[in-house]
Amino acid sequence: MTDKPQDDTPQDNGAALASIMISLLNNWGVEDRDKITLLGLPVETKPRSLQRYHHGTPLPDDEEVYTRVEHLLGIEQSLGLANPLNDRAGVLWLYRRNRRLHGRTPISLMIEEGLAGIVRVRREIDCSFDWYLDEQQAKSAMAKSKT
Repeated sequence: MTDKPQDDTPQDNGAALASIMISLLNNWGVEDRDKITLLGLPVETKPRSLQRYHHGTPLPDDEEVYTRVEHLLGIEQSLGLANPLNDRAGVLWLYRRNRRLHGRTPISLMIEEGLAGIVRVRREIDCSFDWYLDEQQAKSAMAKSKT
């Protein structure tokens, strides 16, 4: 008799995603307090509790948290595409002042401006996401002009 593989539960997927996000932010060199801010975790979250997420506790079931996760993963993917031969180049880009961000570093912009800063950085590094947003804004403007 063979054992049938069990499907992943949403909790398993949430735990894996939490671990991936903590590893990603560790790779980026983000301080624990700033990880809490970037992920949009409650302000009372203690830095030591991040280990729970790294070791299997799912992130809070909160739309803002998962929106931030989606954008942070998009940024990571774009950094890899922009620098396919050098994994560290993307991390360096995050900490380098950027004239298109008015002399700020992408990482500081994301930490200081929250979700709006994360989206702004993603628009800067991910041209396909920027095009998508432009298309959505054009559609919205056309719909408004018809009413």
